[in-house]
Amino acid sequence: MAPMGTRPDPAPGPAGGSRPSTEPSERVGQAVEQVGQVVGQAQQVVGHAVEDIGSYIRAQREAAQVSMRQLARTAGVSNPYLSQVERGLRKPSAEILQQLAKGLRISAEALYVRAGILEERPAGKVTDAVLTDPTLTERQKRVLLDVYESFRRENGLTGSAAGSTTDGAASAADTPTETRK
Repeated sequence: MAPMGTRPDPAPGPAGGSRPSTEPSERVGQAVEQVGQVVGQAQQVVGHAVEDIGSYIRAQREAAQVSMRQLARTAGVSNPYLSQVERGLRKPSAEILQQLAKGLRISAEALYVRAGILEERPAGKVTDAVLTDPTLTERQKRVLLDVYESFRRENGLTGSAAGSTTDGAASAADTPTETRK
């Protein structure tokens, strides 16, 4: 028996369950509403990323003075598809982004970051030089940057905290003590 002043547990219903209560349905309704809000926010973020990558591609194409038709042909996509990408109506795959990067002669990594596929990494002179070198393949760029980062980690330098001192041709840490003034 329940103590005075408290409500007893609901009596079991005909199927052995408890009597229906409005609380669980209210909680379900609130949960559904919260999920709907989260989904809406996610759609806004994705929509913004698609618009952002499209406008970025358009700006890069215009800066390179490449026509939409030329870029579409180089990237192996249709002219209408590229137009939809630039207007933010479609989100291109990583493979298409790589082809577009080649056609624009820019880093595929830059497009991947804009599209939200990769996280942005701190850039420095060495990283920028490797990423913008048109004579290197994407694979070669990735390998060079991986080796560079491993050397930085080995020397205890990571991230952007030491980026300006290690990116120079010769820093004080690289110079022998006898030649420093």
